[in-house]
Amino acid sequence: MLIGLLACLAPNASAADAEDGFVSLFNGKDLTGWVKRGGSAQYEVQNGTIVGKCVPNTPGNTFLCSEKEFGDFVLKLQYKFIEPGNSGVQFRSAVRSQGDSQRVYGYQYEMRPGCDMTGRIYDEGRRGHKHGLIWLDAHTPKDRLDAAKATCNEGDWNDVEIQCVGPSIKTWLNGELVVDMFDGEAMKGFIGLQIHSGKTGSVAWRNIRVKDLGESKWEPFFVKGDDGEYRLSDARFVLPEEWSFTEDGVLHGVHAKSQDKDGLVISDKNYGDFIARVTYRMNGGNSALYFRAEETEAPWVLRGYQNEIANNSKDSAIWHTAGIIDGKTIPGRGWVASNDELVAKVRNKDGQWNTTCTAAYGDRLVQILNGFCTADIIDEDGEKTGKLGLQMHGNTDTEMFFKDFEVMPITAEMRKAIERETATDE
Repeated sequence: MLIGLLACLAPNASAADAEDGFVSLFNGKDLTGWVKRGGSAQYEVQNGTIVGKCVPNTPGNTFLCSEKEFGDFVLKLQYKFIEPGNSGVQFRSAVRSQGDSQRVYGYQYEMRPGCDMTGRIYDEGRRGHKHGLIWLDAHTPKDRLDAAKATCNEGDWNDVEIQCVGPSIKTWLNGELVVDMFDGEAMKGFIGLQIHSGKTGSVAWRNIRVKDLGESKWEPFFVKGDDGEYRLSDARFVLPEEWSFTEDGVLHGVHAKSQDKDGLVISDKNYGDFIARVTYRMNGGNSALYFRAEETEAPWVLRGYQNEIANNSKDSAIWHTAGIIDGKTIPGRGWVASNDELVAKVRNKDGQWNTTCTAAYGDRLVQILNGFCTADIIDEDGEKTGKLGLQMHGNTDTEMFFKDFEVMPITAEMRKAIERETATDE
């Protein structure tokens, strides 16, 4: 009965009205709620669909962008290529001035005729093609891509689905999962329909609807007080005499080789599932972003995972360190994951700022350096919760600069959304 009812409804109203919590972004009549940015492609409404058409040999990609921004959401729509070309769906995107034009940048769900690479994530105008790397979802298995491509309706309508919950980004093509990745570059932005510049290309979209899931936000460990001074929030210093904040909120640490104890920032709370990031610059020595670590009696205090900071190709590698509990040494496991070749490409030169990021989700650990995923592993043997920390290694001369140290916990509610759990699943 429901199928028969949907068949009688207009293309736009059917999906949005039938799905709980979804709201249509396209009224089926005109482009109210949308704005064109970028190049010279043309958009118009035809028979209840949005049709975008390339203007041949004109510069710049063109985007029809939603006026509203979204943080966490589920987006569903259908598309069909009318003329071969290249296209995509932007999400959590933004715009900047570029000469006399506007440049859209942000996450893009790739769309191609024949569905080759369709559903993969490209970073339009930001990380795309940097260091010769194209796809943000570098660890998507080939068999998953092949399974999605096999669903392709060449020259007909295909179903797109994009889900963002905090750092989790998932995509589907015709109901087949394509991408399941974690990233921390942007947590909010507009949605856009792209027409790529070139000699040809025309795409139709319909049934564009979204379920707004709110917005996930970072929680900073460095905060500016009412007195204008920076201090730690929800964290404490080990060897506080070694640490100080600059006027602009950069944490400066200096550690002497004669000190065998580590200089540390340790979170007050334990974190299980989360994404954390920090931007750093170092002048010699050794450092790390600790995660899922416990405090012990060892001079280095923390035992657990380290996101390595070494000013070399081991940056963003995962090291598991030992500890001392009740006078007994509890061994660590050493290197858990590394990617020297990629890190050598994406790490900035000595003396420059780098941003390292760790996402932990159950047994899954993801490492990101300067926006590029260096590791995405399953580690069943490691700790499932613990402290976050910043380290200056003992017994070595170290000078560190840290800024923008922050965390986003992945709550039980967020996890349910990521895994699409319902009350009946519990």
